[in-house]
Amino acid sequence: MPAAAVETEFRPDWPLDVVRSLSPNRRGTGDPTFRIADDGLWRTTTTPEGPATVRISMSLGAVRISAWGPGAGWAAAAVPGWLGASDRCDEFDPGGHPLIGDLHRRTPWLRLGRTGRTWDALAPAVLEQKVTTVEANRVWRELLRLAGEPAPGPAPEGMRVPPSPRRVLEVTDWEWHRCGLDGARRRALRAVASVAAKFEPEVAGDSAALRKRLCSVPGIGVWTAAEVVQRALGCPDTVSVGDYHLKNIVGFALAGQRNTDDAEMLELLEPWRGQRQRVVRLLLVGGARRPRHGPRFAPTDYRSI
Repeated sequence: MPAAAVETEFRPDWPLDVVRSLSPNRRGTGDPTFRIADDGLWRTTTTPEGPATVRISMSLGAVRISAWGPGAGWAAAAVPGWLGASDRCDEFDPGGHPLIGDLHRRTPWLRLGRTGRTWDALAPAVLEQKVTTVEANRVWRELLRLAGEPAPGPAPEGMRVPPSPRRVLEVTDWEWHRCGLDGARRRALRAVASVAAKFEPEVAGDSAALRKRLCSVPGIGVWTAAEVVQRALGCPDTVSVGDYHLKNIVGFALAGQRNTDDAEMLELLEPWRGQRQRVVRLLLVGGARRPRHGPRFAPTDYRSI
């Protein structure tokens, strides 16, 4: 295996679970930017210096980081943040709620990671707007095969780096159709790609400022903005309002309600304002789920339309 451009390590002071910590950044089991292998977890990323491939493994309580590509140094330095090293979880108070308190005790590994890269979270979030997860993940794979760069270094076969905003703008209409992307999401993705540099954390600022900037772009709403700041900045409070399933998951777990709207969800989460997204993550990890009896949405293949 070729020597890594950067080799480093750090020793977490919490019971780190690498795969579960990074799982919010994985877009399905076939995501070309994310692989779990015998020698560690592999992930690709864009950086201000260029593309990078990172391998993360654990050895005797230490996290070993190897990185390749023009952005290797930037990416390697960002890995502790990816895994939650900067998360202030000690500030969280379950507030005496039995379920939240129990989940908090049983998941000491849970940290809210921050990737520091808005674009890497924004592009797939746009693809996930108003479609099934299966459909969004398929289009993400197709886009990476079409426009993503091969992963630098000795990455597992088939890994790709997310396409740059400039490369996304170069994709033609017939190529988008071949990927299966409909017109509304195509227009939204092109709109954010044309001004993508303004959304990176070093320019956009904190979570509130980034959400405001994102929502100023046609086709980008509060759900997409929330999904981005959760991943790029590790925001502990921003909730994905407008999510098809989330409101019912929260409502059933916290109040036993079978049907909940967004306003009711936010009311139930209000006691944890400032940490509402952390509560959501706890519920997604171990909260009760209401039984599903209704029909599932069938994915739409826009390539046949």
